[in-house]
Amino acid sequence: MGLDRRRVLAGLGALPMAGCASFPGPDRPRTTVWRFGDLASIDAPLTIEGAPRPVAGPASVPGGALQFDGVDDALFIDRHPLAGAATFAFEAVFRPDGGAMEQRWLHLQSDEDVPAGQTPVGTRFLFEIRVYGDAWALDAFVKGPTYNQTLLFPDKRHPVGRWYHVAQTYDGTTYRAFVDGELQGEAALAFTPQGPGRASVGTRINRVNYFNGAIAEARFTPRFLRPDQFTGLNPA
Repeated sequence: MGLDRRRVLAGLGALPMAGCASFPGPDRPRTTVWRFGDLASIDAPLTIEGAPRPVAGPASVPGGALQFDGVDDALFIDRHPLAGAATFAFEAVFRPDGGAMEQRWLHLQSDEDVPAGQTPVGTRFLFEIRVYGDAWALDAFVKGPTYNQTLLFPDKRHPVGRWYHVAQTYDGTTYRAFVDGELQGEAALAFTPQGPGRASVGTRINRVNYFNGAIAEARFTPRFLRPDQFTGLNPA
């Protein structure tokens, strides 16, 4: 059975936060973990649209996963968990199941004060995929006032229908994308921290390019991580 259509969860800070981890000390900033099989792990108001349904997840992620139908299933979350981060590691565990070529499945968007007559920058992070029959390629994207960078390498394809760990990172100079710890590509980037905002899961924040598959976890670390420091590798 799917989840109730367009249900809002608020005040989750009062619930046990089994899905959130933190690193003590001023040089180890807090890591935020969202586990989609356990929506109480998402420490922000949450709106559910469509009927995403709980499913079994990979052994590496407690609590299962959430299945999205590629049509109108989505979550909207009132938080940008990488706001203020000068370096970062943005990880996720997901299972793409094929379908439409362009699928935008995890979106962090900054709220912007836009003067009259000016066009918004559209400051954001995105995890997307491009589907080629029974295979897919990762599309990582970041945009802000001083940067606009896509990491998409269509020759680096992976079979649909299994669990993967993906990541995008920034170490202060270089933006990188990974699948199961393997580098997909990189680019120099003049990144500046993004401001507070919102997130969408299962679709782009303006409700286009819905995702067909399941998502188990997203992990947001406001500091750089090497691939050997990623969590949730080899989820299959």
